[in-house]
Amino acid sequence: MTQANEYVTATYIIETSQEIERAAEILAGEQSTGTFVRVARESDDVRARFAAQVTSIEELAPSGASPLPGSVGDPAARKRARISLRFPLSNFGPSLPNLQAAVAGNLFEIKELAAIKLIDLDIPAAFAERYAGPAFGLEGTRRLMSRPHGAMIGTIVKPSIGLSPAELAEVVGELCEAGIDFIKDDELQGNGPSSPLAERVRAVMPVIERYADRTGVKPMYAFNITDDIGRLKSNHDLVVAAGGTAVMACINMIGLAGVEYLRGHAEVPIHGHRAMFGAISRSEQLGFSFRAWQKLARLSGVDHLHTNGISNKFYESDAEVLDSIEAVREPLLDQRAIVPVLSSGQWAGLAHATYAATGTSDLLVLAGGGIHGHPGGAAAGVESMRSAWASAERGESVEQAITSSPAFASATQVFGAARV
Repeated sequence: MTQANEYVTATYIIETSQEIERAAEILAGEQSTGTFVRVARESDDVRARFAAQVTSIEELAPSGASPLPGSVGDPAARKRARISLRFPLSNFGPSLPNLQAAVAGNLFEIKELAAIKLIDLDIPAAFAERYAGPAFGLEGTRRLMSRPHGAMIGTIVKPSIGLSPAELAEVVGELCEAGIDFIKDDELQGNGPSSPLAERVRAVMPVIERYADRTGVKPMYAFNITDDIGRLKSNHDLVVAAGGTAVMACINMIGLAGVEYLRGHAEVPIHGHRAMFGAISRSEQLGFSFRAWQKLARLSGVDHLHTNGISNKFYESDAEVLDSIEAVREPLLDQRAIVPVLSSGQWAGLAHATYAATGTSDLLVLAGGGIHGHPGGAAAGVESMRSAWASAERGESVEQAITSSPAFASATQVFGAARV
């Protein structure tokens, strides 16, 4: 039962030329009871019951970055701080869209702020009463792909776009025979006329079913069903009717409400892709941190969530990636544990360093070019990944792994030295 005195606490890093306390109060007022001037009906009682409250301020060293466009004040007087605001749950209730409006609505446009980034959220149990969270999570995913232990090895179809459904089926057959756990469409491959979803499903699923009938192991293929919300159900049903065991949705394209709608209908795990995440996170001065955003994605119902991987081809540092993986693995309101998904520039030579840094094999490691670009072909790429991760889990050195696995050794000829 939701309690009237429950709160959401949001933590931000801000920069301002105002006094920090004044800027924090402006932020709290704008996102709750206040406007640019005190109005008659904003009584002390209303403020006591509904106003957001500043609960902590920690001044930080200035960043030295240019201020956001339109910000006001003397740049030489700019200060930086970590601040926390407490929002009464009664303002918006356990609703993810309305929570976002409160903690991440107009605040990015406040001209007194030269920078503002939401870095964490403390969400009360009332949200777990409203949102079921992941239906399958880590345990259900491992069960469906018959991989009870060890790193889950997967890939993205490459080239991302351009394969006919028949060519796709050939690639999938090769990957199945190589012992892959997971395959997914690229986020760029949706339901276009060159390779429609229905045709991909018709081409791929018989290949997977034949392999499963013969071996008793059914690799998971996450078809990208991202679309208008009104089409998510039919796209999902198309996959499930053909025997599919996963669907993929781009979280930022269909929104949290779209993910929650899909979760209410889904009979298979939802592979949550974070495409477009950089638009809301790459700047240190604006947007969301992954740590804050992933809580919203998990509550909405994804079973897998992309975190990026170390030595990636994108902008994030290893420290940022490792914090993202840790964040996804942390408990959230007693809901099921979900699967961190490592991708972007991954290959066999990163297995030992990743395992040493994370201390876990409860990861889905996706290698696109790292598998399809292997000199021995995709099957050898899968073998290089499998052998490298198994070696890391046994506590062997990289050198031992390379010596015992010709596929791993060949991979180093293309991708360079393995990380230790």
